[in-house]
Amino acid sequence: MEMDFIRKRITELRLAKGVSEVTMSKALGHSNSYITHITSGRVNPSVPELLYIIDYLGVSPKTFFTEDDENKARSILLQKAIDRLDRYSEEDLAMILPVLDRLR
Repeated sequence: MEMDFIRKRITELRLAKGVSEVTMSKALGHSNSYITHITSGRVNPSVPELLYIIDYLGVSPKTFFTEDDENKARSILLQKAIDRLDRYSEEDLAMILPVLDRLR
């Protein structure tokens, strides 16, 4: 897998998350230009740092490295749905489940 894919994927998921490179860099505990340096190809993250970036982006490593456009879009949508569902109480989730079953 080429580093170009990783750089593009970080940018794609960062934009989907709606955060700037500066905000993401700071959240990861680095200088303002850290993510810019990665996405421009000046710096390659270490494996542990890449896993930290993937976690920050809110996706699994499997989702991050999925190259198929259809699966990628589905994975991102699923992650967004999970993020939204995570905000509900157990009582609300219990009411949502039958609706999801019916939609099937």
